[in-house]
Amino acid sequence: MAAAHAGAFDAPWREDEFEDLLEGQGIFGFLATDGEPAQPLGVILCRVAADEMEVLTVGVPTAARRRGVARALMVAALGAARQAGATAAFLEVAVDNEVAAALYEALGFRRAGLRREYYDRGEAGLADALVMRLDLGPAAP
Repeated sequence: MAAAHAGAFDAPWREDEFEDLLEGQGIFGFLATDGEPAQPLGVILCRVAADEMEVLTVGVPTAARRRGVARALMVAALGAARQAGATAAFLEVAVDNEVAAALYEALGFRRAGLRREYYDRGEAGLADALVMRLDLGPAAP
């Protein structure tokens, strides 16, 4: 998971951070791989608390983008969240990440708010995040 995350983000989470999170209550994730030996194509980590699912991180390394990996990870996570009793899903996405926002909207997520200066981009400064919500009814993906 850490290797997939490192290929997707400038400030990736370490392996021990994934291990610590995965030991937490309600935490689950998926890792997409390809080839032999398996190469990481993408990762998603989520948390279900009460009846809500939160996407903690989802990332696909640059070389694996535009192949449906993020969509497949999201669909798998939404299914797992439903099985865990979640009735709504939430995530944050940088306002300038139009490709990701379009994917989430295609999955049925709607804009629910804005978090000012949410992402730290180092020397580039802080970026706002859209808060997105999806009701997990029977017609959702």
